Amino acid sequence: MRLRKAVETKRNFLINKLINEGIYKKNDIHLFEWTLTDLEEEYVKLSKTKQHEADTGDHPPCMIEHWAIH
Repeated sequence: MRLRKAVETKRNFLINKLINEGIYKKNDIHLFEWTLTDLEEEYVKLSKTKQHEADTGDHPPCMIEHWAIH
């Protein structure tokens, strides 16, 4: 019973995070129909994309290092 509750809590957490990012469904399948694994994979993809965008910023990292040398 506790495992079921933990899985449901995690599913709800991931669904809410994805909805907050504007993801409601994919290939006409709503988030609540996805498996926990599918939700986790989509959340990881989203997190990596957001991290990449944050890392690139306004200046490429190589330019920042170059400026620091001169």
